[in-house]
Amino acid sequence: MKVSGFTFIRNGSLLGYPYVESIRSVLPICDEFVVAVGESDDDTLERIRAIGSDKIRILETRWNESMRDRGFVYAQQKMIAQFNCSGDWAFYLEGDEVLHEDDLATIRASMRRHLDDARVEALVFDYHHFFGSPDWKAISPGWYRRAPRIIRNTIRTWAPDGLFWVVMDGNKRGRYPRAALAGAPIYHYGHVRRIGAMHEKQQRVGKYWGGSAGLFDAYRIDPQALAPFTGSHPTVVRQWLQHEGETAYLPDLEHVPTSKERKHRWMMKLERAFGVELSKKHFSLVRS
Repeated sequence: MKVSGFTFIRNGSLLGYPYVESIRSVLPICDEFVVAVGESDDDTLERIRAIGSDKIRILETRWNESMRDRGFVYAQQKMIAQFNCSGDWAFYLEGDEVLHEDDLATIRASMRRHLDDARVEALVFDYHHFFGSPDWKAISPGWYRRAPRIIRNTIRTWAPDGLFWVVMDGNKRGRYPRAALAGAPIYHYGHVRRIGAMHEKQQRVGKYWGGSAGLFDAYRIDPQALAPFTGSHPTVVRQWLQHEGETAYLPDLEHVPTSKERKHRWMMKLERAFGVELSKKHFSLVRS
């Protein structure tokens, strides 16, 4: 079994991504790692080279600045990297996603277990979405609770944005991949970066989603959408959290929920009452 890891990144340092930590977290279970590095205004390329692993293959790319339709430029960069993967499985991590060292053996075993089961086209991870600080995580159905991050690399897939895949049945029809559970979580740190870095990120990437972002000066969310995180963080990201992440955050109990947040409150009530799970899913689970 050969495993290809891959990602894309641009201005990773400037925008506050733990991208080096992300790559380091998955390298032990990859046979190769492909990273598409866009032309940057910082030291992103140099820092990836400095990781010093012979598993890493860097593709220097140029982004299409005119592509401003719902994040499709992210999809383009994601697929540039994936198209250069040669493994049986292609393992995608975004620049703010990290694996825990305690889960690596479980993930590798899951890939091995499903390698010869053609029904399984992807492996799905549970998610810890940290918000405001590493002490709090988002729990409402407004945040996807599971997502595929490993795709079988011998089937026809494409990405409409950076988040998920579509599998092509024939030439005209697409669907979400059929998936099994990886049995491990992904630790998502995109919403704990320093306020300044988050503001810079919002200003620079909003145009790729067809709009522009306003001033970002604080983390704001419905406190009912949060819960304390009581687990341990991956060792590889702890120093980044101390120096690059926000730490002095508490939920604002006076926060006035938006209409979308009120909708998510009702969805959480329905989940508790009926034992259902209502977050968005970009996969269908294979029943064993």
